[in-house]
Amino acid sequence: MNVLVLNCGSSSLKYQLINMNDESVMAKGLCERIGIEGSRLKHQPQGKEDVIFEEYMEDHSAAIKMVLDALVSPECGVIKSMKEINAIGHRVVHGGEYFSGSVIITQEVKDALVKCSELAPLHNPANIIGIEACEKTMPGIPQVGVFDTAFHQTMPERAYLYAIPYEYYEKYGIRRYGFHGTSHRFVSEEAAKMMDRPLDQSKIITCHLGNGGSICAVRYGKSIDTTMGFTPLEGLVMGTRSGDVDASVVTFLMEKENLTPKQMDEILNKKSGVLGISGVSSDFRDIESASEHGNPRAEAALDIFAYKVAKNIGSYAAAMNGVDAIVFTAGLGENSGTTRRVICDYLGYLGVHIDSYNNSLRGKAMEISAPDSRIRVFVIPTNEELVIARDTKELLDK
Repeated sequence: MNVLVLNCGSSSLKYQLINMNDESVMAKGLCERIGIEGSRLKHQPQGKEDVIFEEYMEDHSAAIKMVLDALVSPECGVIKSMKEINAIGHRVVHGGEYFSGSVIITQEVKDALVKCSELAPLHNPANIIGIEACEKTMPGIPQVGVFDTAFHQTMPERAYLYAIPYEYYEKYGIRRYGFHGTSHRFVSEEAAKMMDRPLDQSKIITCHLGNGGSICAVRYGKSIDTTMGFTPLEGLVMGTRSGDVDASVVTFLMEKENLTPKQMDEILNKKSGVLGISGVSSDFRDIESASEHGNPRAEAALDIFAYKVAKNIGSYAAAMNGVDAIVFTAGLGENSGTTRRVICDYLGYLGVHIDSYNNSLRGKAMEISAPDSRIRVFVIPTNEELVIARDTKELLDK
């Protein structure tokens, strides 16, 4: 079975074509600036040279057609015809309380996604457009939705309810939903395998650290708490997102600066985080470089970030009454040994010790904890696309 995995953003489309016989990636790529001048497709076929198509894509239907043309092209394709695509798996950001697992997409599912669009106005409409574009371009091919929020639907009420009037949960669904669920699920499963320990007997804290970041407490294979909340704004300090902040700061600034809700949202989501603290960049590599050159605000940004991560790891160790493993993943978690070391230096009280040499390596799944560490620490590259493909195959096999 060949599964085409799609991740539709508002003006972008990432894709992978995966052969599920051996889970190999046949081709992958990215459509950028959909509906905007200068749109292009970067297509990366396995075993062939990368190809860039500079061509205007009016909408997601046009983008998907370009992707399909590239996949079957005699020059850069990897299949002979679209008949070799057996199913499509979609990354969908928000499933609200409707979905606790992946589902085959039906009209009822699409109707639920529309209802969830108010909770994820930047993402769900794009996901729906991608689904409908596939229906138009590849009629009859089964499609599956895999939700960022689904893994966290196992959180207990004590973890997901906010201490505001209960009626707002009932009326508007205001609660913690959590995100990055597909990533947290994948790396926790991989960590259990690396420990040679059943997942349903393991307590694992997973740290998805990138420009957006979240931590998840995975007890016996289930998410019981996570740092992101009603939206991806809550939780850790991130690239441009503030993370946790006293809610009164929001109303205070709106009054002092005469800001609209939209302007305040822009500040919290796009002008804050390590960018706001450092004044340098939202890219941790730039901030690390500035810190090495003595920039005090860059140093502060890195210190605050590591402190917040370590503090949340500690709280989740308490929430699970112990922890067997800590996992680092995503761009920063996978690639910055310096960041991992600073975070783990806070965790000595848990008996965490890391191996300096292993921590300096990158690019593969590995254990970085020292032999005398009471808690095992892993770096595991995430693979959300593979999870989506596996779920798609599993649902269709049933």
